[in-house]
Amino acid sequence: MLDLAVLAVFIPTFFFVSITPGMCMTLAMTLGMSVGVRRTLWMMAGEVLGVAVVAIAAVIGVASIMLNYPELFAVLKYLGGAYLIYLGINIWRAKTSFKLGNEAEQKIARSQLFSQGFITAIANPKGWAFMISLLPPFINVDAAVAPQLAILLSIIMLSEFICMLIYATGGKSLRVFLDKGDNVKWLNRIAGALMMAVGVWLALG
Repeated sequence: MLDLAVLAVFIPTFFFVSITPGMCMTLAMTLGMSVGVRRTLWMMAGEVLGVAVVAIAAVIGVASIMLNYPELFAVLKYLGGAYLIYLGINIWRAKTSFKLGNEAEQKIARSQLFSQGFITAIANPKGWAFMISLLPPFINVDAAVAPQLAILLSIIMLSEFICMLIYATGGKSLRVFLDKGDNVKWLNRIAGALMMAVGVWLALG
């Protein structure tokens, strides 16, 4: 099991990193603005799963494969980035607002939202670098690794979820202000621009 002193350092450290604006948090805010917090939960589920995969890979050494074959990583980044840019363009060009329950919102399926979160987490180079550098020092090699990893993963996934929920709620609040009269077009353009920015960030990061 992990020492309480280790947890006392790890929990605030990871929460601070999670709450810092990044690709996943920007995506959560964008989707919270465009499709609402409830549907954004599907993206959050994909992102949390992706972060867990990256964390496990960092601990067991699979990350070294990605580092030795960067072309595989690059392809994944470009495909994920292109997909997010495509969605951003569609949101930008939308002529209606993204009110909950309307036809425009339903165009983004739950599977698409889930895949957006998962791909963004998996293809985020900063996420890999962070997990590779942060997680190993908190693992005690003289004790069973599985229980330690399970506890750290639980903390990581909970922190990511809470932070994304905060960002998505902020995006929804912004939508309430913008989704009035002539502000509808600005709502779509802001959400679309943010989505495209995340796509470019992912592809070129």
